[in-house]
Amino acid sequence: MLIIGMAGINPSNDTFGIRVRGSGGVIALLLFAFAYLLLSGCHDNREKGRKSSYDLTQMKDSGELTALTLYGSTSYFIYRGQNMGFQYELGERFAESLGLKLRVETAANMQELTRKLLTGEGDFIAYGLPITKEGKDSLLYCGEKMITFQVIVQRKNGGKTLKDVTELIGKEVYVKPGKHYDRLLNLNEELGGGITIHAVNDSSTVEDLIAKVAQGKIPYTVADNDLARLNSTYYTNLNVDLAISLEQPSSWAVRKECTELAAAADKWYKENVTSPTYAASVKRYFEDSKLISRSSILSIEEGRISYYDDLFKKYAKAIDWDWRLLASIAYAESNFDTTVVSWSGAKGLMQLMPSTARAMGVPSGKEQDPEESVKAAVKYIAAIGKSLQMIKDKQERVNFVLAAYNSGLGHIYDAMALTEKYGKDKLLWEDNVEEFILLKSDEKYFTDPVCKNGYFHGIETYNFVRDVMARFDYYKQVIKE
Repeated sequence: MLIIGMAGINPSNDTFGIRVRGSGGVIALLLFAFAYLLLSGCHDNREKGRKSSYDLTQMKDSGELTALTLYGSTSYFIYRGQNMGFQYELGERFAESLGLKLRVETAANMQELTRKLLTGEGDFIAYGLPITKEGKDSLLYCGEKMITFQVIVQRKNGGKTLKDVTELIGKEVYVKPGKHYDRLLNLNEELGGGITIHAVNDSSTVEDLIAKVAQGKIPYTVADNDLARLNSTYYTNLNVDLAISLEQPSSWAVRKECTELAAAADKWYKENVTSPTYAASVKRYFEDSKLISRSSILSIEEGRISYYDDLFKKYAKAIDWDWRLLASIAYAESNFDTTVVSWSGAKGLMQLMPSTARAMGVPSGKEQDPEESVKAAVKYIAAIGKSLQMIKDKQERVNFVLAAYNSGLGHIYDAMALTEKYGKDKLLWEDNVEEFILLKSDEKYFTDPVCKNGYFHGIETYNFVRDVMARFDYYKQVIKE
């Protein structure tokens, strides 16, 4: 950049950082301004031209494909430091089929998704974007095809399970304000009244309401079918079969001029929608139970918790932990089953993610070796503890370490930041940070600027810390140190 006459600038005589001296200076200034505007216009035209011609050929030259998506349990989230989500997995496989590396950019809502796509901030939307006439003016819908609709979430109750919308008459349904509430109002009018609709205006999320149905705290709620199906894998007593709305087709999308990319996405989807890998992703997120079957203590009379007590005793010393706390973690993670592989890919006795196991020195193929698993878990716990040194109280720090072991440090840092922002103590877990790990499934909170890791199904971590500590207390009562 050329800078003219910057020294000793007189603000009253300077424009664009150029000192103007006499009529010649004015002419020079006008010429400069004209050239500046001309160059700016050329630059804008070049950018517009790049965007209008930037299709799959150019993407392959760059080696990268940028997916735009929203944080959410069915689309994209970070779990134990790993990128996950049904839409993310499909997007990654699509990119791999093109020989490209996938990069993910998130948006705050569907409107921003479309804006970012049209301004060239991403190459395709990897999310179930509703297909509309208005959208077709600027977008090409392509790739993964979905059908969404709203369903009643209820407990399985034998012959009393609702099977028809008319059976909602006389029932109480709890929903968040918005599309689910609006749909119930319309349905109630269609039926001639009789549904008692409760608008839940507190910080509860749709997933919180689903949990309350499963726990018997409320009788019914409404959710989109994909979210309902996913949450039924956490709560196996739920029925999500009763639809209460028309079907809405949705799809991925690209800019209208990206015909090559659209054709590639359609081809990939057609060839893969019936493939074993696609079916495996559907099964992992929407069908397989996220729960682990539980057993009791191995032999209280013999003073044993599991077959691996000696390993817990051996390695707990390295972090100055009670070995029974390690045993409680193992019970929560794997039920002492060394062969178990979780829905997320975590393996072995201590359920470490493959990348974490590698980082902690577990040899390839040894993830399910009990000693390697316990040794690596202890190293991981020590590393987490070092990252949480700001929590001075040792016992309090244990709560945070357990939480980070379950969720990953990023989500704990986010919850701590939210806790501080909302005036509570970020160095206390119970009734403080644990409240905000729960709220990380609420869009209002996970899109807050202080959050760097997006959506998280926080109830899992909330329960994990409480369950592990309660079991540890029980172990201390019945098993000698």
